[in-house]
Amino acid sequence: QAPLVESGGGSVQTGGSLRLSCAASGTAFSAKCMGWFRQTPGNPGKGREGVAIRDFRGNTTYAENAKGRFTISQDNAKNILYLQMNSLKPEDTATYYCAALVGRDCWRGFYTYFDYWGQGTQVTVSS
Repeated sequence: QAPLVESGGGSVQTGGSLRLSCAASGTAFSAKCMGWFRQTPGNPGKGREGVAIRDFRGNTTYAENAKGRFTISQDNAKNILYLQMNSLKPEDTATYYCAALVGRDCWRGFYTYFDYWGQGTQVTVSS
């Protein structure tokens, strides 16, 4: 089984909501830092953009364009990471990836090197 498996993507209209899930297994189950990133197809050279990260203490960091709309949370018992996305906009359209770091906390914020990445889940927001 892959260390990280995302689900919950889909197509919604502007203003709609989606909840993404990321199930961790194996070594990734012990991650001390987990997060959500996204990549838009039109900007492959831009790389993945940080959306939200959360460490094992519950500390969270959000990208400016996610604050107030997105919430990152974790079910520690099941080790599932969530991203609740509300008030979605067309510019949120992207492939969303879950990431996990096992050895330490989110010490470099969005620039933290992550050990594991999921396969991605597509989110499409139409106007």
